Amino acid sequence: MSGLVFIISAPSGSGKSTLVNEIRQTVGEMDFSVSYTTRKPRGSETNGREYFYIGRDEFEAMIRRDAFLEYADVFGNYYGTARRFLDEAGKRGHDLLLDIDVQGASQLQKKLPDAISIFILPPSRIELEKRLRRRSSAENVPDDVILRRLQTASREIENYGNYDYILVNDLLEDSIDALKAIVLSERIRTTGREPSVEEQELFRLAELYRLANMRASIQSILATFRGSESSVVSN
Repeated sequence: MSGLVFIISAPSGSGKSTLVNEIRQTVGEMDFSVSYTTRKPRGSETNGREYFYIGRDEFEAMIRRDAFLEYADVFGNYYGTARRFLDEAGKRGHDLLLDIDVQGASQLQKKLPDAISIFILPPSRIELEKRLRRRSSAENVPDDVILRRLQTASREIENYGNYDYILVNDLLEDSIDALKAIVLSERIRTTGREPSVEEQELFRLAELYRLANMRASIQSILATFRGSESSVVSN
């Protein structure tokens, strides 16, 4: 295997976790890095599945041991990617998939310049808010928290130009197909061999989502986030 590193980032509520889970289930020889965090589990979250939940003292001890490839303080809680996942994937000859925020991605892109980075956008700010509200209803998340997440999303999406690929997660099946095409075509590319006719279709689909090919089409989406940071649509 190629030992590639894939970085996936998105604003909270964009559907990133659903896409990542699909890739984990359907693409072989792909390891996944479960991040560490000091925040408490939400709802049905389980330690070791969504995150490793640890105390702040333990997290800071890991920082001192240089145990993280990247880490950040987000809304008062630490989040970090442990170095061991990259080491373990390399020993197995597997690719590594990282689900991390914009801050973490920026750190990793400096340390791992060959990593393939993918940014996932929601179709619009209004749709993102609807998704956040649906996801938060069971947790009784107040409006001010939703507003804060929308404000963070507005800042995060301005970093889209730092990524290799841009996916607009509107129709889930299309987004899954696109993400698979990106992963598989990048794997084929590292072999240096001529792709088959079937594989050429993967390349064609993946190229549609290259940053250079997406800049113009996403401007209308980005515009929905500008100048509207202070409002939250009521239920």
